[in-house]
Amino acid sequence: MSEPVRETKGASLARWLPLAGWLAHYDRHSLGRDLLAAVIVSVMLVPQALAYALLAGLPAQVGLYASMLPLVLYALFGTSSTLAVGPVAIISLMTASAIAGMSGADGAALSTPEMLAAALLLAFLSGAMLIAMGLLRLGVLVNFISHPVISGFMTASGILIIASQLGPITGLSLSGGNLIAMGESLSAGEQGLHWPTLAIGLGCLAWLILARRHLKHGLMALRMSESAAGMLCKTTPIIAVIVSSLLAWGLSGQFDQGKSGMALVGAVPGGLPDLSLPSLVSHDWSGLLISALLISVVGFVESLALAQTLAARRRQRIDPDKELIALGVSNMGAGVSGGMPISGGLSRSVVNFDAGAATPLAGAFTAIGILLASLWLTDWLAWLPRATLAAIIIVATTSLIDIAAIKRTFRYSKGDGAALMITLIITLAHGVESGIIVGIAVSLGLYLKRTSQPHSALVGRVPGSEHFRNVERHEVETDPELAILRIDESLYFANARYLEDTVLTLMAERPSLKHLVLACQAVNLIDASALESLEVINERLSAAGVKLHLSEVKGPVMDRLKCSELPANLGGDIYLSTFDAWQALSIHGSHCGQSCARDGISQTAAVG
Repeated sequence: MSEPVRETKGASLARWLPLAGWLAHYDRHSLGRDLLAAVIVSVMLVPQALAYALLAGLPAQVGLYASMLPLVLYALFGTSSTLAVGPVAIISLMTASAIAGMSGADGAALSTPEMLAAALLLAFLSGAMLIAMGLLRLGVLVNFISHPVISGFMTASGILIIASQLGPITGLSLSGGNLIAMGESLSAGEQGLHWPTLAIGLGCLAWLILARRHLKHGLMALRMSESAAGMLCKTTPIIAVIVSSLLAWGLSGQFDQGKSGMALVGAVPGGLPDLSLPSLVSHDWSGLLISALLISVVGFVESLALAQTLAARRRQRIDPDKELIALGVSNMGAGVSGGMPISGGLSRSVVNFDAGAATPLAGAFTAIGILLASLWLTDWLAWLPRATLAAIIIVATTSLIDIAAIKRTFRYSKGDGAALMITLIITLAHGVESGIIVGIAVSLGLYLKRTSQPHSALVGRVPGSEHFRNVERHEVETDPELAILRIDESLYFANARYLEDTVLTLMAERPSLKHLVLACQAVNLIDASALESLEVINERLSAAGVKLHLSEVKGPVMDRLKCSELPANLGGDIYLSTFDAWQALSIHGSHCGQSCARDGISQTAAVG
């Protein structure tokens, strides 16, 4: 009896700590795959972590701190074997926007320590919200953000990120959280192009673009394997970092940091960050709550979509609610270890997957690599030009801009295309927070509008069959005394009155009508408001001498209707199938039964 108890305890532990589910099967082969993936991802993550911290308006070392403890925590709680969490472009941009909207105790702009405190609290709050959503099993809530809204937000964010890096890559003064503010700061600035900065920036940009497009084929032409060439191409940013840092160091006399010198990353504190809970200090940080919620939702949507895409290639499964908890714990880890809000990174996760990462432990090994870089490479990182990091951000961000998606969306649905464009325009003109809020509101508004006027169709019988189709699209049999109205939407408060108007209009247009059948095969829900409307419809039809019938009511819907008085008060009957209703109520019913029998068609219909 002891063995089943142990299995139950193990299953319970794995439910809360996914690590317990796969660690028992971990072997030397998996260890080798995870170590290889960790080495490659670590090489990528060091420059990206520095770049994304600067993008968020924070000191460069914050990006390194956000790439250590969060990765270890995700290895413990995550369900994806290949998702690589850490600082990412969009979340960094949203962090910068959230911090920029705050002010210090005296109303002035935040000092660097205050900005750090705000970033820590933002990560901690985001993590707490994600954990709460995971415990409440609210992973399905992300379905309320439509894909066009996410697509528009991603494209606009990509444009904003690239625009924000034009300053560091050229030496121009550029600030602001939207395109309008950036344009104003650029026009008001007196500083001209800094040619050494521009040379480094454009050189790195050209190298990264050319390497992305042609290096793999060139290496394969030298008889390197496709997988090895692909992996080597992913490390091209580190080459740009090394070369540009050596240039800045070798020409340090000309590139001294100053008003006329090249902007460098500067001194990066070595060692590990202190572990402590974020402090509210004496400021009112309540303004971060909305920002934290948006960051948590956007980060989760981006991470979940990426994790599910990669998991599908290996026929694995991702648990959304467990991912909420894993990302939440990781963000809280960033909040107590000197980091910033984090999420799943696209390029790093793809590299992690291609390198053959077997388990989430690859992320923990990556954290060790970042730790070693923080201990031993900080002196060299001080000579890293910010223009190099700007070039890395620009190239990495181009994948977010999807113009083809805009064309596809407009071609398929004008309403969804409008939601996409509104999200994109608001994000560009007012900032990321306004863009995502307006996008979600527009998406929900379009849904309510669409479902408040549900599609319905009068249907007739396809001759010689048990099938019913729209009378306006097909040659079908009809009966002047019988109308079959197919409802193509669930019935709820927003469309209940519209159904009343549709039925009453139909009754007015058909003086000879004696029977009305509502075909409910597409109805998955009838809420209290819709139930009341059905009762009103039944009463008005009965008063006019017309019987109301229902057909193909689904089991769960019927279970709820049985709790009401509608079935008992219904003027007509509830039929298993629309064909049964046709046979019973149509003047062609008996003839239909005979012809169907001759044609060998069963009169027994399936449940809708």
